[in-house]
Amino acid sequence: MNNPSKRIASIDVMRGLVMLLMTVDHVRETFFMQHQVSDPMDPAATDPGLFFTRLAAHFCAPMFVFLTGLSAWLYAHPPAGARDATGFLVKRGLLLVALEITAVNFAWTGTLVPSIVYLQVIWAIGLSMLALAVLHRLPLPVLALLGALIVAGHNALASVAFAPGSAASLAWTVLEQRGFLLTDPVRIKASYPVLAWIGVILLGYACGPLYARSAAPAWRRRWLALAGTAGLVLLVALRSVNLYGEPVPWTVQADALHTAMAFLNFTKYPPSLDFILLTLGCGLLALAWIERSETLATRVLAVFGGAPLFYYLLHLYALLALQKLAGAVLGVPRADVEHVWQVWAIAVLLPMLLYWPTRRFGRYKRESGKAWVRYF
Repeated sequence: MNNPSKRIASIDVMRGLVMLLMTVDHVRETFFMQHQVSDPMDPAATDPGLFFTRLAAHFCAPMFVFLTGLSAWLYAHPPAGARDATGFLVKRGLLLVALEITAVNFAWTGTLVPSIVYLQVIWAIGLSMLALAVLHRLPLPVLALLGALIVAGHNALASVAFAPGSAASLAWTVLEQRGFLLTDPVRIKASYPVLAWIGVILLGYACGPLYARSAAPAWRRRWLALAGTAGLVLLVALRSVNLYGEPVPWTVQADALHTAMAFLNFTKYPPSLDFILLTLGCGLLALAWIERSETLATRVLAVFGGAPLFYYLLHLYALLALQKLAGAVLGVPRADVEHVWQVWAIAVLLPMLLYWPTRRFGRYKRESGKAWVRYF
């Protein structure tokens, strides 16, 4: 993938891979809730199949937020010349927050007035885009340093607390400590603290010049590979000594498999430094590899990655419909599957059903020229 259009396609391929891994986790949350997992997951109490299924989903949010920052840089630096991205970031960020509160919550609950309004990943991406709208004019080295400081340093803030109910406590709940923002008359819970995600989106934006038209493909791949490898080396070093980077230390377990599970058992809410090193490290290596590979699989992945918000909403409503239909057919309040392999089977079949509408919308997005479709 050496020409500019294929370089951008490699981003869509990576985003598509993330969307399909996300589908697996959402199928689990729809049809496998009787086997709920904690955060982090206890390796002694979690079946290995379920553990690694959940671990696979860990790669979704970090890479999607990183690619959002990278895509924002590309928007601000089109071939025709630089342009201001503030309006685009603000409008898209506000749209994502509004969608989280309305369409996404309805898709998860099936009711217009849920007992709890959850502010999750779409909300976090929206707020991160709003933060980027304010900060993106800073010099790229400053953005990269700020992003790295946030990602690396926010774990040191875990003990910070404010008086319950105070404005500072509410702000800190949004930024670093998940919890309820409101309990009356509506219960609103911030499930995705956003501070670390702001750091990730800044890092993504700072990496934008890797995908400039003037950037040599070999140079870009080399830097992606070096950055990914460095992240994983740092992860191994930090995790081995159990001093910083992950609040839950690992210990030797009864066998090698469960010891590996303990080593890879990272905190997601908020994402620990080790969590981000693992996911972005592997993700950057994958980006470097994807750019050199063009197959039927990558072309299919690019379809899902070319219309990510459309597919996100479509698959949530498809899962809601499938759950309601299965429950009605079986005569039960909710239908569940009993085995992890069934979760993966549904997660394979569902994108196959949604491929054609996603492809058609992606084509419409490219060809219509309408401004609103850029947000999907």
